[in-house]
Amino acid sequence: EDEQIVAEIMGRRFFPDLITHKTWEGFHFAGHEIRITEATDCYGAVVWPSALVLCYFLETNSKQCNLVDKNVIEIGAGTGLVSIVASLLGAFVTATDLPELLGNLQHNVLQNTKQKCKHQPCVKELSWGIDLEKNFPRSSCHFDYIMAADVVYHHPFLDELLLTFDHLCKKDTVILWAMKFRLEEENQFVDRFQMLFDLEIISNFPSLNIALYKAMRKDRMKA
Repeated sequence: EDEQIVAEIMGRRFFPDLITHKTWEGFHFAGHEIRITEATDCYGAVVWPSALVLCYFLETNSKQCNLVDKNVIEIGAGTGLVSIVASLLGAFVTATDLPELLGNLQHNVLQNTKQKCKHQPCVKELSWGIDLEKNFPRSSCHFDYIMAADVVYHHPFLDELLLTFDHLCKKDTVILWAMKFRLEEENQFVDRFQMLFDLEIISNFPSLNIALYKAMRKDRMKA
């Protein structure tokens, strides 16, 4: 079953027939052909398999996870594929990443959503753990969903990442997080994450070493 679904997920990807001056990959999701411009010299400008897993879930579970008119933020949006698919499925999306990635992210989002979506998504800078209250004030920012794909890897900002999840997540916010397991230090992040959030695996793909999680705040009942 794992291999069949993985084959279906990876089958959503296609490549240009002719080599052009811009590197891009194509994907079929939410009834659209999505073209993503990439940059091979940067981790954040490449589409990783975790993003495909999350996009596939959003598309194939659109009834139980109805995104129409929902307020969604993607952290570590990278090339923007997850944000684009969420937008095509009817959400109002804020796609965020580091400042040096915003140009390519904005290009991909605009190219694939303009006049195709109910709500035009926006692109915004978000450096994990920095100026969170200033840029995303708790009093006025409410997200129905936080989405993240492959945000845990060998980088020195895991504390800031956890702080960002904590800041953005209200008592009724749902986190959808696709994670590829690599190194033990990074895997320990899951244990730390569970100190703040109730976590459940909703999809697991051993052949990709990827799990898709759903999470909510532990203190939501008290709140």
